Amino acid sequence: MTSIKTLDFQFGPKHIEYMRRCRTHTINVAEGAVRAGKTVDNVFAFADELERTPDKIHLSTGSTSANAKLNIGDCNGYGLEGIFRGRCHWGKYKGNEALFVQTPTGQKVIIFSGGAKADSFKKIRGNSYGMWIATEINLHHDNTIKEAFNRQLAAKHRKVFWDLNPDHPNAPIYTQYIDLYQRKQETGQFPPGYNYEHFTITDNKTLSPERIKDIVSQYDPTSIWYLRDIEGKRCVAEGLIYRSFTEAVNDKLHPNRFHYHRDCEFMKINLAIDFGGSGSGHAFVATGVTPAYQQAVALASERHFGDDIDPDKLGNLFVDFASKILAKYGMISTVYCDSAEQVLIRGIRKSLTNAGLGWIHVANALKSPINDRIRLTSRLMAQGRFFYVPAECQTLEQAFCTAVWDSKHTTKNERLDDGSSDIDSLDAFEYTIERDRNRFISMEGVNL
Repeated sequence: MTSIKTLDFQFGPKHIEYMRRCRTHTINVAEGAVRAGKTVDNVFAFADELERTPDKIHLSTGSTSANAKLNIGDCNGYGLEGIFRGRCHWGKYKGNEALFVQTPTGQKVIIFSGGAKADSFKKIRGNSYGMWIATEINLHHDNTIKEAFNRQLAAKHRKVFWDLNPDHPNAPIYTQYIDLYQRKQETGQFPPGYNYEHFTITDNKTLSPERIKDIVSQYDPTSIWYLRDIEGKRCVAEGLIYRSFTEAVNDKLHPNRFHYHRDCEFMKINLAIDFGGSGSGHAFVATGVTPAYQQAVALASERHFGDDIDPDKLGNLFVDFASKILAKYGMISTVYCDSAEQVLIRGIRKSLTNAGLGWIHVANALKSPINDRIRLTSRLMAQGRFFYVPAECQTLEQAFCTAVWDSKHTTKNERLDDGSSDIDSLDAFEYTIERDRNRFISMEGVNL
C-alpha cells in the first residue's frame, strides 16, 4: 500500500496475519469483541485491494447508510476517507452516497448503503460490484446479503469483507453463511478461499490496559452484551434481562445501589405514555436527565387497567400524573407517546389543554429497535448512571425485575411479551431516554 496515506495504527500479530490472508482469499470474516480492531482490519485490506482492482464500482454496507459511513468511511480517522485523504471526495452516484477515490488503476466508486431492512436490497440494485465490505453483517437482512452476492457475479476481482460482534449461536448469519463456509473450507469444497478470524479486545494493540479496563466497566457482567462484546462469545439470550438490577432490589442487607436519594438539578424531565390494549395496561413514566447527560433518573411510574378507561378518562389520569411531576419538580420537557395511537394522542393533548397545560409538548416516541433500548438501559445501570425513586416507581421496578428473554425464539434475541411481565412500563421508560441515546453514550467515562 505504498500509495496509501500512512496512518498511525498498531496492528497485533493476529491482525497482521488476518490481513495477509485477505490478499489470497475471496471471503474474509472478522468476528469478536468490540474495539478489537475488526473493522479497521477489513478497511485496510479493502483499501489495499482497491488500488489494484480493475473493477470500478464497489459496495460498503452497514445496518444503515449512516452506520456504513461512520464505521467504514470514517472509522475514527482510520476509515477509507482517512486512508485516501487528498485523493478522494464524497458525492452521489445514481442517488446513493458514494466515496470517489483516485487510484493508480483509475477512479473507483464506493457506494454506501443500509442493509437491515427487508427492502434495503432495492438500493443496491442496478450496479455490478467488484468488492463488498460490510460492517455488522449479522444486522443485515438476508435479502441484502443475497442481492449483494448476486451483484458481484460479474466482478473481475471479487472480494468480500465482513465484520460482526458475536450473536446467537444459531443465528442465520452462522448457519447459512459463516459456519457453512468454514465447513466447506475444511472439506475442500470452497474454491474461492475462506478467511475467518476471531478477535478479543486484548488483540487490539492500540488500547492500553487502562482503556480496556474503562471499556469493560461500561458493561453489566451478567448481561449478554458483556459475553458478546467483551468476551467475544456467541451466546443465547436467556433468563432475566436486568439480572444485576433484580439482584440489587432483592439484596436486603445493603442499600439498593439504584435508589435515588439526593436532590439535584435536572436538565430535562421527559414523560412517556405506552398505550394499552389486548390485556396490557396504559403506562406512564417520568424520567429526569441530569446536566451533560450524566444520569437518567426514573422519577415516577404508573400503570392503569380497566375496560372503563375511555380516551377522556385516560387523559384525566395523565393530567393528574403530569401535575404531580410539575408540583414536585417544576418542569416537564416533552411527553413521548406510542405513535401507533394517534387518536389517543390527540385526546392527551386535548386533556392537557383543558387543564391549562397545553404548553406541554407532546410528540411521537422514536420507537427505536427494542434491543437498542434494552442495551442503553443496561449500560446506564452498569455504569452507575441509572437511578430511580423506589416509592414512586413501583410498577417500573417490578417491570425491570420480571423482564426476561423469550426462550421460544432460538435464533433471535427477543424480550418476552406474553403478558407475564410489564412490557408497557418498560416501553414507556425507554421512550423517555431513547432519543438521547448517542448523548448518553458519548458521556461514558466522563466525570464532570
